Amino acid sequence: MAALHDRPPAVIAVATAVVGAVIALVLGLVTFGVQATVHPDGVPLAVAVPADAPPQLRGVADKLAGGGATEVAWRVATPDQARDLLSRQEVYGVLELAPSGATVLLSGAVNPSGTQVAQQMLTGVAQGAGTQAKVVTLDPSSAAGRTAPLAASALLWIAGLVAGAALTVLARGATGTGRVAGALTTTVLGVAVVAGFFALWDSSLPLDAAVLGYLALVAAAFALVQGALLRLLGLRAMALLGPLYLIAPAVAGQVPELLDPVYRALLWSWTPFRFSTEGLRALLHGGSLQPAQLWVFVGLAAAGLVVLLLPGKEGQPDLADGVVDVGVDQAHRLPGAQRQHTA
Repeated sequence: MAALHDRPPAVIAVATAVVGAVIALVLGLVTFGVQATVHPDGVPLAVAVPADAPPQLRGVADKLAGGGATEVAWRVATPDQARDLLSRQEVYGVLELAPSGATVLLSGAVNPSGTQVAQQMLTGVAQGAGTQAKVVTLDPSSAAGRTAPLAASALLWIAGLVAGAALTVLARGATGTGRVAGALTTTVLGVAVVAGFFALWDSSLPLDAAVLGYLALVAAAFALVQGALLRLLGLRAMALLGPLYLIAPAVAGQVPELLDPVYRALLWSWTPFRFSTEGLRALLHGGSLQPAQLWVFVGLAAAGLVVLLLPGKEGQPDLADGVVDVGVDQAHRLPGAQRQHTA
């Protein structure tokens, strides 16, 4: 069967156009499609009224909770209960109703996209009730604090990706042990780069043992998994690893209640970037990790390590010049040379 480059130029032109269109379709679905289909659906919010609140305030809270709007999932609570829900990120915002007025409570520890939509909705509800609500942010976060969790995840992925691809190209005979050593070195250097950016962007961001340890776990998991795929597939693994980086900002930067159900199920539910982003955001704001935010990366690191250390054939990168070594290094062994010699 003839190779593609041996076919007529017109056929090659059509084939390459089809490939470009398919790639554009896939990337459009997993990146811009996520943002283009954003729509609130079941956004968790709380309305808080004191236990001794006047009946009319209690009536407002009950009316909101029983309104049946699909865009919001209301929870009625006391002010203390509502603040606890907000601190545990079980709701994205709280509307406190009191005889003296209304207050919209937000938290810097919540995903910024969730905070933004919560503020818009709660302010609109207060205005609809005929009152002007003041906005109070608990544990306020700077612009760097809001950017850092997602940025760190993306930068650690890029560090491992570039290092692993370069090792595959430059050291074609790299052993599993060598790849593990490269992944560990990438981990240390990647964490150092991210920590340096944190200090540069906002010196108040904590760089304690919990934050640095979590960054190291995420970096190691990324580098080991990337190294494992590159060992098995060679540079062909870049066709999978590269697009995953493009998914990170579009999917991990959103809360699930704003995503189309299809994207929520097929992308957000499994992408490791959202686990690392939310886990790091919690640690930067004095919170604690959820079990999934820890064990996902322990599992990824263990799987990658096993694949790298198992004996087996290495995936080889494609040679750019198309030269294939057939193992003949002596001219007299070539068929032509043999005929000339016998003549």
